Amino acid sequence: RYLSSLPEEKNAIFADSLRNLYTQAGQFDSAAWYAEQTATFFNTTESFLKAGNSYYEAYTFAMGSEKQEKMAEKTRTWLGKVLASEPKNLEVKTKMAMTYLSSKAPMQGISMMREVLAEDPKNEFALFNMGMLSIQSGQYDRAIGHLNKLLVVNPNHIQGNLLLGVALMNT
Repeated sequence: RYLSSLPEEKNAIFADSLRNLYTQAGQFDSAAWYAEQTATFFNTTESFLKAGNSYYEAYTFAMGSEKQEKMAEKTRTWLGKVLASEPKNLEVKTKMAMTYLSSKAPMQGISMMREVLAEDPKNEFALFNMGMLSIQSGQYDRAIGHLNKLLVVNPNHIQGNLLLGVALMNT
Protein backbone atom coordinates (compact mmCIF):
# COMPACT_ATOMS: atom_id res chain seq x y z
CA ARG A 1 0.00 0.00 0.00
CA TYR A 2 2.86 2.37 0.87
CA LEU A 3 4.29 2.08 -2.63
CA SER A 4 0.93 2.39 -4.39
CA SER A 5 0.16 5.32 -6.64
CA LEU A 6 -1.38 7.53 -3.95
CA PRO A 7 -0.23 11.15 -3.91
CA GLU A 8 3.03 11.77 -2.01
CA GLU A 9 1.36 13.51 0.92
CA LYS A 10 -1.01 10.60 1.48
CA ASN A 11 1.99 8.27 1.39
CA ALA A 12 3.73 10.37 4.04
CA ILE A 13 0.63 10.43 6.25
CA PHE A 14 0.27 6.68 5.80
CA ALA A 15 3.96 6.20 6.63
CA ASP A 16 3.47 8.19 9.84
CA SER A 17 0.53 5.93 10.76
CA LEU A 18 2.74 2.91 10.19
CA ARG A 19 5.42 4.51 12.38
CA ASN A 20 2.87 4.71 15.19
CA LEU A 21 1.80 1.09 14.73
CA TYR A 22 5.36 -0.23 14.59
CA THR A 23 6.24 1.78 17.71
CA GLN A 24 3.27 0.28 19.58
CA ALA A 25 4.39 -3.17 18.45
CA GLY A 26 7.94 -2.60 19.69
CA GLN A 27 9.40 -2.79 16.18
CA PHE A 28 11.51 0.32 16.61
CA ASP A 29 13.77 -0.02 13.58
CA SER A 30 10.75 -0.32 11.27
CA ALA A 31 9.07 2.59 13.03
CA ALA A 32 12.20 4.67 12.50
CA TRP A 33 12.35 3.84 8.80
CA TYR A 34 8.77 5.02 8.32
CA ALA A 35 9.46 8.14 10.38
CA GLU A 36 12.38 8.87 8.07
CA GLN A 37 10.12 8.54 5.02
CA THR A 38 7.67 10.96 6.62
CA ALA A 39 10.41 13.46 7.55
CA THR A 40 11.86 13.33 4.06
CA PHE A 41 8.51 14.38 2.64
CA PHE A 42 7.34 16.94 5.22
CA ASN A 43 10.79 18.45 5.84
CA THR A 44 9.75 20.09 9.15
CA THR A 45 11.47 20.27 12.50
CA GLU A 46 8.60 18.28 14.01
CA SER A 47 9.04 15.47 11.48
CA PHE A 48 12.83 15.53 11.97
CA LEU A 49 12.25 15.17 15.72
CA LYS A 50 9.93 12.20 15.22
CA ALA A 51 12.50 10.53 12.95
CA GLY A 52 15.36 11.27 15.35
CA ASN A 53 13.43 10.04 18.38
CA SER A 54 12.36 6.92 16.51
CA TYR A 55 15.93 6.15 15.53
CA TYR A 56 17.08 6.87 19.09
CA GLU A 57 14.59 4.34 20.41
CA ALA A 58 15.80 1.81 17.82
CA TYR A 59 19.38 2.62 18.87
CA THR A 60 18.65 1.93 22.54
CA PHE A 61 17.16 -1.47 21.71
CA ALA A 62 19.67 -2.53 19.04
CA MET A 63 21.39 -5.78 20.01
CA GLY A 64 24.40 -5.89 17.69
CA SER A 65 27.10 -3.24 17.64
CA GLU A 66 26.84 -2.83 13.86
CA LYS A 67 23.10 -2.19 14.01
CA GLN A 68 23.50 0.03 17.05
CA GLU A 69 26.04 2.19 15.21
CA LYS A 70 23.78 2.43 12.15
CA MET A 71 20.84 3.54 14.32
CA ALA A 72 23.11 6.00 16.18
CA GLU A 73 24.23 7.59 12.89
CA LYS A 74 20.63 7.97 11.74
CA THR A 75 19.70 9.44 15.13
CA ARG A 76 22.49 12.02 14.85
CA THR A 77 21.45 12.88 11.30
CA TRP A 78 17.83 13.63 12.17
CA LEU A 79 18.36 15.14 15.61
CA GLY A 80 21.17 17.24 14.13
CA LYS A 81 18.57 18.83 11.84
CA VAL A 82 16.47 19.63 14.90
CA LEU A 83 19.46 21.19 16.70
CA ALA A 84 20.19 23.32 13.64
CA SER A 85 16.85 25.07 14.13
CA GLU A 86 16.56 24.61 17.93
CA PRO A 87 20.11 24.82 19.37
CA LYS A 88 18.73 25.13 22.93
CA ASN A 89 16.84 21.81 22.79
CA LEU A 90 18.71 20.04 25.59
CA GLU A 91 16.81 16.76 25.36
CA VAL A 92 17.84 16.42 21.72
CA LYS A 93 21.43 17.32 22.58
CA THR A 94 21.48 14.72 25.37
CA LYS A 95 20.16 12.00 23.07
CA MET A 96 22.77 12.87 20.47
CA ALA A 97 25.44 12.76 23.16
CA MET A 98 24.36 9.29 24.20
CA THR A 99 24.75 7.99 20.63
CA TYR A 100 28.39 9.09 20.57
CA LEU A 101 29.19 6.99 23.62
CA SER A 102 28.91 3.71 21.70
CA SER A 103 30.81 5.11 18.72
CA LYS A 104 34.44 5.83 18.02
CA ALA A 105 34.04 9.28 19.61
CA PRO A 106 32.79 8.71 23.17
CA MET A 107 34.48 11.85 24.49
CA GLN A 108 32.40 13.92 22.09
CA GLY A 109 29.33 12.51 23.82
CA ILE A 110 30.67 13.25 27.31
CA SER A 111 31.55 16.77 26.18
CA MET A 112 28.03 17.35 24.85
CA MET A 113 26.53 15.99 28.06
CA ARG A 114 28.68 18.38 30.09
CA GLU A 115 27.47 21.26 27.90
CA VAL A 116 23.89 20.30 28.69
CA LEU A 117 24.59 20.22 32.42
CA ALA A 118 26.48 23.53 32.24
CA GLU A 119 23.42 25.11 30.64
CA ASP A 120 20.89 23.32 32.87
CA PRO A 121 22.44 21.77 36.01
CA LYS A 122 19.02 20.31 36.96
CA ASN A 123 18.42 18.49 33.66
CA GLU A 124 17.02 15.14 34.81
CA PHE A 125 17.74 13.28 31.59
CA ALA A 126 21.38 14.38 31.53
CA LEU A 127 21.94 13.78 35.25
CA PHE A 128 20.47 10.29 35.01
CA ASN A 129 22.56 9.40 31.98
CA MET A 130 25.76 10.79 33.53
CA GLY A 131 25.04 8.72 36.64
CA MET A 132 24.45 5.62 34.55
CA LEU A 133 27.60 6.20 32.49
CA SER A 134 29.64 6.74 35.64
CA ILE A 135 28.45 3.41 37.01
CA GLN A 136 29.26 1.67 33.72
CA SER A 137 32.80 3.01 33.86
CA GLY A 138 33.25 2.09 37.54
CA GLN A 139 33.29 5.73 38.72
CA TYR A 140 30.88 5.16 41.57
CA ASP A 141 31.68 8.35 43.49
CA ARG A 142 30.87 10.43 40.40
CA ALA A 143 27.71 8.41 39.87
CA ILE A 144 26.63 9.13 43.43
CA GLY A 145 27.21 12.85 42.84
CA HIS A 146 25.16 12.95 39.64
CA LEU A 147 22.38 10.79 41.04
CA ASN A 148 22.14 12.75 44.29
CA LYS A 149 21.69 15.92 42.19
CA LEU A 150 19.02 14.12 40.18
CA LEU A 151 17.15 13.07 43.30
CA VAL A 152 17.20 16.61 44.68
CA VAL A 153 15.45 17.68 41.46
CA ASN A 154 13.11 14.68 41.42
CA PRO A 155 13.12 12.53 44.58
CA ASN A 156 10.65 10.10 42.96
CA HIS A 157 12.86 9.25 39.98
CA ILE A 158 12.63 5.45 40.28
CA GLN A 159 15.53 4.59 37.98
CA GLY A 160 17.68 7.26 39.62
CA ASN A 161 17.00 5.78 43.05
CA LEU A 162 17.83 2.32 41.78
CA LEU A 163 21.10 3.44 40.20
CA LEU A 164 22.03 5.35 43.34
CA GLY A 165 21.58 2.12 45.30
CA VAL A 166 23.82 0.29 42.82
CA ALA A 167 26.49 3.01 43.11
CA LEU A 168 26.34 3.01 46.90
CA MET A 169 26.51 -0.77 47.02
CA ASN A 170 29.67 -0.69 44.91
CA THR A 171 31.49 1.90 47.04
